[in-house]
Amino acid sequence: MASIFSRIISGEIPSHRIAEDENYFAFLDFMPLAPGHILVVPKKEINYIFDIDDNLLSGILPFAKKIASAMEKVIPCERIGISVIGLEVPHAHIHLIPLRTMDDINFSRPKLKMTHEELAAIAEKIRSNLFI
Repeated sequence: MASIFSRIISGEIPSHRIAEDENYFAFLDFMPLAPGHILVVPKKEINYIFDIDDNLLSGILPFAKKIASAMEKVIPCERIGISVIGLEVPHAHIHLIPLRTMDDINFSRPKLKMTHEELAAIAEKIRSNLFI
């Protein structure tokens, strides 16, 4: 069975897409820790980040770096934090989270509940500053 991320990549489940290329897909987390929280995933469904082959793994951070740069232009934050946990979905992914404090990357705190309109507006602002 395809992971929820594979279903998002294929368009079966709607998402607020930020960017994609032939290998990677980035979209807003629909229950973010902070406004602008983005997930970056390889399109190839691989459960564990350290099982990704070296070529694919070496490209995910440069892809994410371009997205983080666009995020910093439109989301008030000190920097963009990155986290790889990988327990909640069996599809390797990294979290890009706008940080103002260390608590902004605390996964045990309640997630934000944002409307479709709020997410769409954030996604558009990030995309408009993205140069991939």
